[in-house]
Amino acid sequence: MAQWLRFQYQGKSGFGQVQGEHIAVYSGNLFDQPKATGETLKLADVVIDIPCTPSKMVAMVDNFHALVTKLEHAVPVEPLYFLKGNNSFLAANQTIRTPKSYSGKVVYEGELGIVIGKPCHEANETEAARAIFGYTCINDVTAIEILNRDPGYAQWTRSKSFNTFGVFGPYITTDVDPSKLHIKTILNDQERQNYPVADMIFPPAKLVSLISQDVPLQAGDIIACGTSVGVGSMKPGSNVSIIIEGVGRLDNRFE
Repeated sequence: MAQWLRFQYQGKSGFGQVQGEHIAVYSGNLFDQPKATGETLKLADVVIDIPCTPSKMVAMVDNFHALVTKLEHAVPVEPLYFLKGNNSFLAANQTIRTPKSYSGKVVYEGELGIVIGKPCHEANETEAARAIFGYTCINDVTAIEILNRDPGYAQWTRSKSFNTFGVFGPYITTDVDPSKLHIKTILNDQERQNYPVADMIFPPAKLVSLISQDVPLQAGDIIACGTSVGVGSMKPGSNVSIIIEGVGRLDNRFE
């Protein structure tokens, strides 16, 4: 298992592997045989950035049995998804902000993120599994009152693509068995979500394969696997954490 992150240090961007309280700095391309420089930095001395720069974030709807059952929706026969605007991407420890144009409820959605490590198009499940570089934590923030405001058209992309609404990181963790993971969301020290990845309707390799039939995936792209029960709204001044033990802990403040 390795945990990779990107960071800002003394005005420069870099990336490396987390090793306890330190970062082993690497050079080159994270997804193409990066090389250790021999330099180390203290984790406390850097500003954590988003761990990669996706060309797109593909985000799932209705991908957990428990939530589909609660909502009384049919179990999807194929992945249901939207794209989340690249402008929305936000790193760990940064502030999620209410958009000026919206005064309604803003909700958290704790999710597992799949990080693609190499180009993947029209892949079978075996190829798709090999294209998965690792996993990250996601908070798929949503202006929930916009989503179904127009009865003729559900506004998934709009409600989820405001600046700061695509939160992910702090790390990409490799060599993880996703089927054994649990996702927790903590809002102001209260556990609001706690659900197993094993309840996923389309598990990671199948999901990557199916999406790749439609959309060519590139190294660094992220698939947000969807959320389960326990989604709720955040009040300004709240602290929200997405915790996936074995993957990472994503902490942010909401204002």
